[in-house]
Amino acid sequence: MALLNPPPWLVRGARAAWHWQWLRLMEGLGPADAAGHYRRPPAGFAAVPALPHDAARPAAHVLIVGRSCPWAHRAWLVWSLRQLGASIDLEVVEPDPQAGRWRFRQPFEGCASLRELYARSGAAAGARATVPVLYSRGQRQVLLGESARLIELLNRWPGQALDLDPPGQAAATAAWRERLQGAVNDGVYRCGFARNQAAYDQAETALFATLEGAETALSRQPWLAGERLSLADVQLFPTLIRLELVYAPLFGVSRRPLWQLPALWAWRRRFFGLPGVAASCDAEAWRRDYFGALFPLHASGIVPAGPPLATLVEPCPGRSGDDSPAPSPVPRPTA
Repeated sequence: MALLNPPPWLVRGARAAWHWQWLRLMEGLGPADAAGHYRRPPAGFAAVPALPHDAARPAAHVLIVGRSCPWAHRAWLVWSLRQLGASIDLEVVEPDPQAGRWRFRQPFEGCASLRELYARSGAAAGARATVPVLYSRGQRQVLLGESARLIELLNRWPGQALDLDPPGQAAATAAWRERLQGAVNDGVYRCGFARNQAAYDQAETALFATLEGAETALSRQPWLAGERLSLADVQLFPTLIRLELVYAPLFGVSRRPLWQLPALWAWRRRFFGLPGVAASCDAEAWRRDYFGALFPLHASGIVPAGPPLATLVEPCPGRSGDDSPAPSPVPRPTA
């Protein structure tokens, strides 16, 4: 006969055992400091190379991304916005939750997984194989795997004339990028992977303070750093488009729904409408990969229902006239 009211000692013992196991699992998923704050491990292949001599040669380079990874998404966005497909191929890898690695859908350069490609490129044994990655077919080598530096390199790549680091906004762009990286892009993970309440509270407070700061900036200008689209906007979008779909329910960042920040909501809608952005967004893959793979945060593996992506890029609920699109900063190809 099942126990309907288990004795207190059994409940205490079960809770203590599960907490101990959870801490061990979390160490494997994401390390933390002594105070319980999540600390993202450094990316491999972080040294920024010079612009390759064959940068403009068709198919000489490959940008490797994963659909669910927000760090890869930012590189994918720069590749799309600057129309770099003529010189850089796009390769989308798939997660393998059972093995804890990214795998190629078809063998790539003789490799079945990204880990194999890293090893062949000289990565240290045990190094994390992460996306995004810029790969040189000529050198048969991973060139760069650190997302913040990679989007800067892609912005210098020969291609469409769009400059995502406009000189007149350089200082504001750099300041926003620095702020977003810790408080928002990594901040949602610092909330989700916090080891205790104090660590979570600190990360969650910083996250929403920064979003409210972005709301203030966007209430007086169309883009984060000023009148023109910049890498700061590119850096914010992958986190903001996943907010309701993944981060709020899974990482516990639901203090304020985004519709209560109407300038940010309008900005997200405007960014989503830029050329190539919608094609980089796959809400089904995001939810499947996050809820299915992050076992310590969601042990059942059940993927809960969520709002359709289309509802997150409609006019702000209950408001009118607050999100008329600004003129597109992306030059259109001429016939």
